[in-house]
Amino acid sequence: MDTITTKLSSEEIFSLMKQFITEVIGEEFVEEMDITPESSFTKDLEMDSIEIVSFSEKIKAHFGDQIDFTGWLSSMDLDQLINLNLGMIISYIEECQS
Repeated sequence: MDTITTKLSSEEIFSLMKQFITEVIGEEFVEEMDITPESSFTKDLEMDSIEIVSFSEKIKAHFGDQIDFTGWLSSMDLDQLINLNLGMIISYIEECQS
């Protein structure tokens, strides 16, 4: 995947995150879900650790060095990781684009 060169809006980031989730867990599962920025990975999307790693790899491949997604995740404690939602990732990516 090519790395981005233009700043994305929060709506564009959300759309991209939904695309990555669909690629990781499959369209048949995503169609049954109401994915919102408040959707949590473990509770709402029911993604397991391998799927979350695959999702994070897609973010790293897309954004390249512009975003230290792994570093950001590693700075969180267990409760923060369990409660991680799309909105938190969207906000982080927006901050990195500033």
